[in-house]
Amino acid sequence: MPMIRTDWTREEIADLFDLPFTELLFRAASVHREHHRADEVQLCTLLSIKTGGCPEDCGYCSQSAHADSGVEATKLMDVRQVLQSAAQAKDAGSQRFCMGAAWRNPKERDMPKIVEIVKGVRAMGMETCMTLGMLSPDQAEQLKEAGLDYYNHNIDTGPEYYERVITTRKYEDRLTTLENVRAAGINVCSGGIVGMGETRDDRVGFVHTLATLERHPESVPVNALVPVKGTPLGDMLADTPMAKIDDIEFVRTVAVARIAMPMSMVRLSAGRESMSDATQALAFMAGANSIFTGDKLLTAPNAGDDSDAALFDRLGLKAMQGEEPMRAVGGCAGGCATPREAEAQAENA
Repeated sequence: MPMIRTDWTREEIADLFDLPFTELLFRAASVHREHHRADEVQLCTLLSIKTGGCPEDCGYCSQSAHADSGVEATKLMDVRQVLQSAAQAKDAGSQRFCMGAAWRNPKERDMPKIVEIVKGVRAMGMETCMTLGMLSPDQAEQLKEAGLDYYNHNIDTGPEYYERVITTRKYEDRLTTLENVRAAGINVCSGGIVGMGETRDDRVGFVHTLATLERHPESVPVNALVPVKGTPLGDMLADTPMAKIDDIEFVRTVAVARIAMPMSMVRLSAGRESMSDATQALAFMAGANSIFTGDKLLTAPNAGDDSDAALFDRLGLKAMQGEEPMRAVGGCAGGCATPREAEAQAENA
């Protein structure tokens, strides 16, 4: 098993960001090829199973009840509707089906339906991922028992910039949910958003937080902010140079994440529909190996299946079929071992 560091310093992460761009890309591509197939990209599909009305005040989010974005609140989708969408995603080549609900945290009355959805999607042979807000230890255990493969809970940005984006929950609250997910033995998906007006030092803090977790997230989504009218960040950054992160700086962030977290799946997420093919190609070269397919990500637009297929054909890429490296190495079919279990496995190896 390769040596994976979780003792990165902020200075080391900053030094990576400061490398000449071509040198950084070379190092990231080399690390990527040590642990992943260079011609494979994992296809994932994201569905909003409960939209709008979230009490959190995340400055980027059109689904916040504090935003004037025109997104109407809906109830949790019917199980049958969710499973139909999952079947369509599988037919389109997706390996993982991700489901998001605009909640601060799920209520206990919602858990039986959530459990039924997880079981139904897994029965189709797809990987399951959910993002439902903060989780208690008991809720994480319920999802583990249902067979949930991944839980997404983004840290969004570096710790110093966080309070300028969100005030209704603390950075530590997000880390606590990640701890609850990991303790239950569910794979962790956690990343963030760049282009929110943060500095490079904030991006250093973002990568550093993830790279120094006891176990790196199995998936690390890197989103480029999509400024939505009616949201605090959307209104503040619209029609300004800050509204779109520089393409080279975006690719730098992907490359540094790849070097710091060699075995994680690094996913190009929101904002990809406005990126040129060349920028996406550079991101794949830098170590990104997962994308969301389809025309929509929750409420934001996405590139679309046809556009992705054409890009893959031009770049000689293909959809990933096998197990992700962190799960394959750790023997984590259906969920990763807890840190204590992993330590026991290592001692008995």
